Amino acid sequence: MDPASTPTRSCDLASVLEQGLRSAIASACGIDEARADPQVKSSATPKFGDFQANFAMALAKALGKPPRDVAQAVIAAATAPLASLCEKMEIAGPGFVNITLRASAIANALDAMDCPTLGVPTVAGTKTVAVDLCGVNVAKQMHVGHLRATIIGDTIARMHERLGWRVYRQNHLGDWGLPIAMTLASLKRHGIDLGKVTLDDLNSAYRGAQAEGETDPTALADAHDTLRKLQAGDEPTVADWQRLIAVTMAEVFATAAILGVDLSERHSRGESFFRERLGPTVAAFVDAGIAERDAGALIVRFPDRERPLLIQKSDGTSLYSTTDLAAVRYRVQELGADLVVYCVDARQRDHFKDVFDAVVRIGWTHRPGRPDARLVHVPFGAVLGEDKKPLKTRSGENVTLVSLLEEATARGRREVHARAADPEAHTATHTREELDAIGQAVGIAAIKYADLSGDVGRDYVFDLDRMVSFEGDTGPYLQYAHARIAGILAKAGTIDLHAPLTIATSEERALALHLLRYGPALEAAAASLAPNRLAAYIYELANTFNAFYQACPVLKGDDAAVRASRLRLVSLTRCVLSDALGIMGITAPMRM
Repeated sequence: MDPASTPTRSCDLASVLEQGLRSAIASACGIDEARADPQVKSSATPKFGDFQANFAMALAKALGKPPRDVAQAVIAAATAPLASLCEKMEIAGPGFVNITLRASAIANALDAMDCPTLGVPTVAGTKTVAVDLCGVNVAKQMHVGHLRATIIGDTIARMHERLGWRVYRQNHLGDWGLPIAMTLASLKRHGIDLGKVTLDDLNSAYRGAQAEGETDPTALADAHDTLRKLQAGDEPTVADWQRLIAVTMAEVFATAAILGVDLSERHSRGESFFRERLGPTVAAFVDAGIAERDAGALIVRFPDRERPLLIQKSDGTSLYSTTDLAAVRYRVQELGADLVVYCVDARQRDHFKDVFDAVVRIGWTHRPGRPDARLVHVPFGAVLGEDKKPLKTRSGENVTLVSLLEEATARGRREVHARAADPEAHTATHTREELDAIGQAVGIAAIKYADLSGDVGRDYVFDLDRMVSFEGDTGPYLQYAHARIAGILAKAGTIDLHAPLTIATSEERALALHLLRYGPALEAAAASLAPNRLAAYIYELANTFNAFYQACPVLKGDDAAVRASRLRLVSLTRCVLSDALGIMGITAPMRM
């Protein structure tokens, strides 16, 4: 059989091409395959080919040969093995190799991708990640900083879940210690009925208790007495403390549900969870000779920085760092995490460097017979107002997350209702309730996509006018793109999902190649813990589809075979777009 008639069945054509060229380089140049780097990348100029390989110049210097001669030798060695994949390989410039794939190979790869997995490879539960996200304090309202910690962490978790990892979401609550005892004591002193208390009440009490503790010795003594009772397991005090947690978490979980974030009681691992582990944690550092006394406190020193890590105060009490050390040990040694990710704001960068270095030094990342666990802090920037300063209310307080979501939902609903007022709109016949539901999805998508689509380490300006726009690189634009594609498929009626695929036009080729990059794009986003890379893929997919749809008649095509093929392309695009939006926790509406 002609090798050109038996194209590859792999969805990841770039990897197939790279492996084939690697073997050809080894054969033509007489080097080990491990040292052969084809440097394959997608072509920036499609008219010159689908891919470009830039190996020749680096090899030419090592081999003492002209780059074009090296390129020609590799092409000669690769032609037969890659005959089913490559239509042509041409040398350009000083030694670049432009590669055009066979349309049949692209179609065959798409056919293999058109299945429930969408060509995404999985590790099938053989790897584990623990993701530290949200991190609220009991008795305090969630503010805008919790937005980032929650949705960035959830998306990182979702990316790994999609790739088959075992994922543990870890909501590290601030639910233990003197601040909570101060709040509880203040509530009791002021006769607040804890059976009817609201989170607003708790938030006010938390702030008031801090102020009282600074000026009133009696209040501080009361707080310490409450803490002793709590630590001793006094039943009435523990019951009151649990009430504070329940009130706080009820709103946290309700907010997470609005955001489309997978967060519930089973993910809560607060400071109280680790309280019995703090003593053994400190003892382990002392026994290992890593912790040393300094003015009565216990610290860990590092050779490359002046600041030490304080793990126990001189009065014998623990700190955030002590809890974080115990949490890392739990996540690696007990949960079995290969990777531990902390989604915490950038101001904590030094803290986590110290904690991670201390954990590595004591050996808690080591697992016999397995690679050492990786500990990664994903630092995120601040959410800014129009004045380019951290987003605040007019009174100067932190903006609560609930108020932010309410504002976004209201704006999304206004936009959706305004569009539905057009008699020609797809939603013109929708009920108010249906439009409100779509509007809420639009508002939430606007916030989440704006947060996730940029480099998470950078600050960004909270601009609802831009975020809620149905044009440009926004969440609503991608939702509308999905709804539009769903509408095309609805008009088409029955679709033959086994119809032969043909890739004839440049627009079909561009869309097909972008679809085939989905699996690698998702893997790259997960590996780099960068949701913005997935967002960039989705946005380019929507734009590439638009170019295809404008140039290639789908519903009105005269050729039945071409129409059937293009409808499969449309269907696969919708599936990928829906899947990718779902990984970002964004609703993919069927109509808008």
